[in-house]
Amino acid sequence: MSTASYALQDSATMLRRNLRRTLRYPASAAATVGIPLVFLLLFVFVLGDTLGAGLAGASGGRADYLDYVTPGIIVLAAAGAAQGVAISVAMDMTEGIVARFRTMAIARVSVLTGHVVGSLIQTLIAMAIVIGVALLLGFGPTASPLDWLGAIGLLALLTFALTWLAVALGLVTKSVEAASNLPMPLLLLPFLGSGFVPTDTMPAGMRWFAEHQPFTPIMETLRGLLMGTPIDGAVTAVAWCVAIALGGYVWAKRLYNRDPTP
Repeated sequence: MSTASYALQDSATMLRRNLRRTLRYPASAAATVGIPLVFLLLFVFVLGDTLGAGLAGASGGRADYLDYVTPGIIVLAAAGAAQGVAISVAMDMTEGIVARFRTMAIARVSVLTGHVVGSLIQTLIAMAIVIGVALLLGFGPTASPLDWLGAIGLLALLTFALTWLAVALGLVTKSVEAASNLPMPLLLLPFLGSGFVPTDTMPAGMRWFAEHQPFTPIMETLRGLLMGTPIDGAVTAVAWCVAIALGGYVWAKRLYNRDPTP
């Protein structure tokens, strides 16, 4: 069996380990779905009429705002999942299991790959649930099958990127508590972008930040794919995802391969 085959086999084993951990500790997976659903219901049913009127004029309402906010909520699910990944990685590092893995004849890359692929699967399932609930509430996407394929690809790329970043954040911390706090800014960025209100309604300084941070072009591209609005930042969205994924991977690999001795 080749080296690549051994690495794939070991990665599959680590993936099963992480999926079984999710079943053993379901609170993290529940939060990945629950947090975006709470925000969806809060913004649509509490603020939807007012914000919908702001979007579509006097004739606008809750349905208009639901169509606008759903792409932002979907992206929020990806950002929220990063916290669980960081915590899971930090638990492995602080509880000694990684030190044990280093003494075993397994591919070093498989430990982190198991975390990344496991989180990708869980997050995509969470996003599907969020979309399903939004559809039940009246979300009306106009996407063609090709548009849906593009949206799924963008969400998978975003999740992949944020997961590698979260793995690095989990590795750089010295405790599980710290790992739970470091990814928190990722949850705030969709709010400070175009996820919940258009950027042109913001003050000048805030608008500049919102238009130049990573999540805004991603959310606008997703909104364009699902709702047929103009897509001007697709290249920028993909570039941000690739840059975050590459930066997170290189950072995580460097941290994982560092000498574990004090």
